[in-house]
Amino acid sequence: MTQQRRWTAERIGDQSTRVFVVTGANSGLGLATVRALAGRGGHVILAVRDEERGRRAVQLVLAGRPDARLEVRRLDLSDLDSVRSFAREMRAAHRRIDVLVNNAGIMAPPRRLSPQGHESQFACNHLGHFALTGLLLDLLAVGKDPRVVTVTSTNHRQGRLFLDDLTGERHYSPMAFYNQSKFANAVFGQELHRRLAETGSPVRSVLAHPGYSATRLQTSAPVGMVRMLFGRVLRPLAQSAERGALPQLYAATDPGVRGGEFIGPNGPGELRGGPKRVRLSPAAADAATGRSLWELSERLTGVGFPPGPATD
Repeated sequence: MTQQRRWTAERIGDQSTRVFVVTGANSGLGLATVRALAGRGGHVILAVRDEERGRRAVQLVLAGRPDARLEVRRLDLSDLDSVRSFAREMRAAHRRIDVLVNNAGIMAPPRRLSPQGHESQFACNHLGHFALTGLLLDLLAVGKDPRVVTVTSTNHRQGRLFLDDLTGERHYSPMAFYNQSKFANAVFGQELHRRLAETGSPVRSVLAHPGYSATRLQTSAPVGMVRMLFGRVLRPLAQSAERGALPQLYAATDPGVRGGEFIGPNGPGELRGGPKRVRLSPAAADAATGRSLWELSERLTGVGFPPGPATD
C-alpha cells in the first residue's frame, strides 16, 4: 500500500519493448497516458476519432520527447464498422499488441443513436470497446505481459442495465445512461477476467478509474445542468488529467498488478490521489450479470471472442 500511495508516472519502468493501443488518446486522460508511456520508450498507437486532433496530440508529445514512437489511427468506437476497420489495420501493421487501454468515452450527451442503432454512450463507452477487445485479443495473447485495461468510473456504482429500453427510446436520462455505460465497463472488465482465467490466457484484464479529473469529458458533450455542474461548479475540485491517469498507467505497467484487480485513487471517496486497489460494486462483480451482458454484447456487436491458449 505504501508503494502505491507514493506511486507516480516516474515509477514506470522501461517500456521500450512494448506496443500500446490507447483509445481516446488525443486529449485528457488518454493524452496523459500517451505522454507517460512514450516517456518510458513505449510504442504508442493513438486511436482517435479525429485524426487531425490526433496529429496535434502527437506534436505536443514530440515537443517534450522528440524520439517518441507514436502512430495515429482513426477509430470511432460508436461505429462498429470503424472498429472492424481499425482492427484490420492493426493486423496489417503489427504482429502483436502488448497493452490495450480502453480509455475513450463520452458523457451525458443528448440522446442519439450510433450507425448501428445503439444509444451513443452504450455504443461508444461499452460496445465499441467490447468489440475492439475481441478483435484484438489474439494479437494481445502473443504480447509481452499482455493486458487489457478498461477505464470505468465511480459512477458504475450508481449504474444498472436498462435491458427493456437500451436505446432510451421510452425514457432517456443523459446521466443515467452514462452510469449504465460505466457499469457495463466494470461488468465487462470483470467478466473478461473470468473468461481469460478459465481458458488459461496470458492476457490480464484490469479495471481502473480516474476519480474526479479535469478533462474535456465534462464539457464536450454534456448539456444543461450536467455541463454546468461538472464543467464549472465542481471543476475547481478536480485533479489534473496527469494525476487522473495514474490508476490506468499503474494498471497497464506495474509488474505487481493481477488480473481482475480494480485500480483507483487513494484519496477520500476515491476522487483523487495515487493509485490503489479498490472495490467493484457487488452488482458489477456478479457473475450472472457478467454472463448476461457478455451474451448481449456478442449479439449486438457480432463479435465473438477467440479462446485463449491453454497452459500446461
